[in-house]
Amino acid sequence: MTDSRHESMETKEPPLGRSASASINIVLTGYMGTGKSSVAREVARLLGRPFVDMDERIEERAGMTIPDIFRRQGEAAFRELERAICRELAAQQGLVIATGGGALVDAENRRAMMRNGLVICLDCDVEELLHRLRGDEGRPMLWSEDSAVGSEQKLRALWAARRPAYAEVPHHIDTSYRSLKQVVAEVLALVSAQPTTWEVQTPTGSYPVQLVPGGLAHLGALLKVRGVGGNLVAVSDEHVWALYSETIEAGLQASALNVTPVVLPAGERHKNLDTVRALYDRFVEAGLDRGAAVLAVGGGVITDMAGFAAATYMRGVPLVQVPTTLLGMIDASVGGKVAVDHPAGKNLIGAFVRPLLVMLDPTMLHTLPEPEYRAGLAEVIKAGIIGDADLFAALEGLEGNKPSADLLRWMVERALQVKIDVVEEDPYERGRRMVLNLGHTFAHAFEVLSEYELSHGLAVSIGMAAAARLAQIRGLCSAETAGRIIATLERHALPTHYGEASPQEVYEAMRRDKKSRGGTLRFILPRKIGDVIIDAEVRPEEVLQALEWIRP
Repeated sequence: MTDSRHESMETKEPPLGRSASASINIVLTGYMGTGKSSVAREVARLLGRPFVDMDERIEERAGMTIPDIFRRQGEAAFRELERAICRELAAQQGLVIATGGGALVDAENRRAMMRNGLVICLDCDVEELLHRLRGDEGRPMLWSEDSAVGSEQKLRALWAARRPAYAEVPHHIDTSYRSLKQVVAEVLALVSAQPTTWEVQTPTGSYPVQLVPGGLAHLGALLKVRGVGGNLVAVSDEHVWALYSETIEAGLQASALNVTPVVLPAGERHKNLDTVRALYDRFVEAGLDRGAAVLAVGGGVITDMAGFAAATYMRGVPLVQVPTTLLGMIDASVGGKVAVDHPAGKNLIGAFVRPLLVMLDPTMLHTLPEPEYRAGLAEVIKAGIIGDADLFAALEGLEGNKPSADLLRWMVERALQVKIDVVEEDPYERGRRMVLNLGHTFAHAFEVLSEYELSHGLAVSIGMAAAARLAQIRGLCSAETAGRIIATLERHALPTHYGEASPQEVYEAMRRDKKSRGGTLRFILPRKIGDVIIDAEVRPEEVLQALEWIRP
């Protein structure tokens, strides 16, 4: 980062979008020489917040310089003092904090700072760090008792050793060859966006899901710190790539990452093995290997299909999910299920995969066509019925117009939390996770019978209406609860009746679906809002009665 005091004085504070950010600490961490102190000091000045340099606080507490602490007391004493100050600062609010380079390498310190702080790691190419730190004798971690080990070798080794810990920090900004003004502006933009991060736990590890307005610009830094390089491939469709290619490519290029786009025709009818076979060919042409990644940029069709291709190419290459629709953000983004369709049923051929990263940028929803917004809203309503009565009540009382940006974000966050709670409990769909299929046993049959002309979200809406009536027939829920579900769907202009097929035709299509186990259909049925059960005891005549009830 180019140091320019003249430029820093000209930086203007952007408007903060969400008032709650005033109570959250802003914590800048990263390797020595990345510019933590100068950036944090300027951010604090512009926001009118107290600035704390942890290294200065340590020197005040110890009554000596950091090099002297290392010489007289050793690194262990320094780290103990550092931990104590981390705990003290994490208990305060509204600060801008610059940590020492190794402070948040300690997992306990990192957790403490993240409990009440927006933690941002400043990154930098090691060659640029060498240039910045050359001749700096105030860096005790660059010393070596072995005179044969030079400071350059020590810097490279320490940088490599700390990199995995830095990768655990959710937000990253690359400062390589950038001015102070540029980096400060990017920090302020991230603060204004107030990102939300979930760490989804799986049996094979965890993966981050980030909701960041404007987050496409941060993809490059997030991938780079996770060791991604080489020839990235972005899989998208013709509609989405036309809207976001420039932003994605610019963000990746800023971190010296190149990407080969593979642009597919839009639509569910292309979600099949023929398209996946063509993707494999394009991966080979692009030189894709395990050191790079597949970026799936689009709605549920793209994230499912590109995810399946990534999971099976070379026995698995890193996958980055960038869902661009409301449905994709709250459904396809979490849980690791990827699949393609077969003529005999939807998503019959699939796998479970742990993505490297999921990036949700809610500003992408501003360009979402009305039908796709409505389709996604069906999944939000579904999340409320499954496990969040407050979310459902908010939707029940909301008029059919689109909600404000803040309310839409709140809805996405609540719906995502429902799904995360379920998939963490049952990652491989062997029990509890089946509740996420509310309405789906019906919906997949509607999709197959329409030859996939009916979108998934709208099919789920009709399926939930059928499930509500089936639960009522079974005596599991009251007529009032079933009526509330159907009325809320209709309030948001979502369909609650299906097309021209007979109930018997729909039932036969349901029996062929992959959710039929041993010839037994399993239904997810509501007992009340926020409480659903798995029911495998439904009689065929009850299903036919429910289907008859929701015929046009």
